[in-house]
Amino acid sequence: MSWSSRSIVVDILENGEGVGVVDGGLATELEHHGADLNDPLWSAKCLLTSPNLIRQVHIDYLEAGADIIISASYQATIQGFRAKGLSQEESEALLKKSVDIACEARNLYYETCSKASLEDAGSKILKCRPILVAASVGSYGAYLADGSEYSGKYGDTVTLDILKDFHRRRVQVLAESGADLIAFETIPNKLEAQAYAELLDEESIKIPAWFSFNSKDGENVVSGDSLLECVSIAEASEKVIAVGINCTPPRFITGLILSIKMVTTKPIVIYPNSGEMYDPTIKEWVQNTGVSDEDFVSQVNNWWKAGASLFGGCCRTTPKTIRGIYKTLSERSV
Repeated sequence: MSWSSRSIVVDILENGEGVGVVDGGLATELEHHGADLNDPLWSAKCLLTSPNLIRQVHIDYLEAGADIIISASYQATIQGFRAKGLSQEESEALLKKSVDIACEARNLYYETCSKASLEDAGSKILKCRPILVAASVGSYGAYLADGSEYSGKYGDTVTLDILKDFHRRRVQVLAESGADLIAFETIPNKLEAQAYAELLDEESIKIPAWFSFNSKDGENVVSGDSLLECVSIAEASEKVIAVGINCTPPRFITGLILSIKMVTTKPIVIYPNSGEMYDPTIKEWVQNTGVSDEDFVSQVNNWWKAGASLFGGCCRTTPKTIRGIYKTLSERSV
């Protein structure tokens, strides 16, 4: 099914009366279903071992009300696949496969919607609507798998040109994969944001994108760089159609939205994590440090009032979280 659009995000926002729903955590949901992601490829490992599981998680989020699903390519890099012994051709094929799986999930969901009755739906959201596939691009630090995606500290030897060269072919492949947009996620510093913006300006990239940054203090991005300066880079790029925050504790989101509004006119996308802390040294989540689904969802109206338009979840959020967001936005009062 195809949907005509003047603007790829405007369609979602108009269909949802000014708001749209993004999916939730992918890797942690894969783990919940039994996937072992203790690997430098993290969720991208499932592109090799269990693509059907990825597809099912995408469908779970669509049935929970998501309008946008994000591909399993966050930690999928050509360099990472090559380190596993795959060829250049095989590595590029896996990048495309991540988008193919999401598109297949969307098509299967549409088929279910067209055949389902109210009795079939139960708690599922079976609603024929515009659905977008966003191709995820994680940071250079995510590829390193050494925790630097949470600090943004790459060292003085990592330059703008090095970052552009690292990401360029990956972004080109994903831009030609059939995705509707690229989600540059968990951007930890200003330098990488600038690298992405300059790559989007290259002639070979013919697809829009969103930029989402992460923060651990509610004021700056994780590297300590100014959030306002980072968002200004996104604001200056015509191909960036939304900007916001992901993988950040919910308690910081309202303040971050208000800060972002100071320097952008673009739609604001927010998909916080559950608030739990991740220890990159032992590669485990610290238990009992997050908020419940109920507490998470209870903040959605405040985020909407602050100025966000696109709402979802990141690590440790689930289809239950997304269903709660969908319901809250459907019932919101102006």
